[in-house]
Amino acid sequence: MPFIHKQFHVKTKTPAFLFLIKELGMTQKLAQRMISKGRLLCNGEYVVKDSYELEGEVELIDFEAASRGLKPIFVTNDFALFDKPSGVLIHPQNRHTPYSLIDEIRHHFGKDANITHRIDQETSGLVLSANNKESERTIKMMFENRQMEKRYRALVHGHVSRETYIDEPLLRAEDDSALVRMVVKVHETGKASQTNIVPLEYFPELDMTLVEAQPRTGRQHQIRVHLFHVKHPIVGDPIYGQKEEDIVRFLDREITPERRRELSGATRLLLHAFQLGFEYDGNQYDIRSKVDFRALALKDVSK
Repeated sequence: MPFIHKQFHVKTKTPAFLFLIKELGMTQKLAQRMISKGRLLCNGEYVVKDSYELEGEVELIDFEAASRGLKPIFVTNDFALFDKPSGVLIHPQNRHTPYSLIDEIRHHFGKDANITHRIDQETSGLVLSANNKESERTIKMMFENRQMEKRYRALVHGHVSRETYIDEPLLRAEDDSALVRMVVKVHETGKASQTNIVPLEYFPELDMTLVEAQPRTGRQHQIRVHLFHVKHPIVGDPIYGQKEEDIVRFLDREITPERRRELSGATRLLLHAFQLGFEYDGNQYDIRSKVDFRALALKDVSK
């Protein structure tokens, strides 16, 4: 469990932020962040002000990385790349999340290391992390300014016979249905979104195509929604292309792997972040995943 509860007894009244700085070696900024996030309690009550004076039983809810052996595939002084397996969260959803990629990032590079972008839990492949706060700010700005060239591999339903450029706006908004948590759709009032799709290999016995997807923008679920829109949903997608009752069952974790394969063709979303290209500090990087996604995808659909 990455979040642990540390117990202390404070005999003399001490401002909360000073206690965290002097007793636990935190920077002032980190101490203030821990308090603002509700990570500090005094006599069972959450501390909400930096100046609150601690006295008595103090509890700190702290994050301690718990590695499961995943190592980065590429490392520099400022950043690292991980080949994330499908099913691993990028970041803890709450304090009860047992494991996420943040565990590995901070296990290898310390508490100042952090993720710089996100991919879905079920999407596998490359995730870029920063080893310090300065590189984190720089890399996040590069993503925001579209200075990252991202390429994905996906196995999709149907025969994609030619290169396709999808230029359809995407809207994420609340809906009256039960699917408020995931509504992303092509809509004229949405944000401009572009994805280029290149077919790599067609499997006629499966009626599926391995494609490369290059998103020109970075909207949530962009590749999934765009491929669904052009009638080639990603194999294993439990949301786009499924009936509402089955989507709700998946979101509520009530659908079996066998039933999911019947409905979508696979037990996981067959989407993989395959390649990342960018320039950093005067150096050009073009990094590719070490995973044989084609083999993994065909193995899943043939079970």
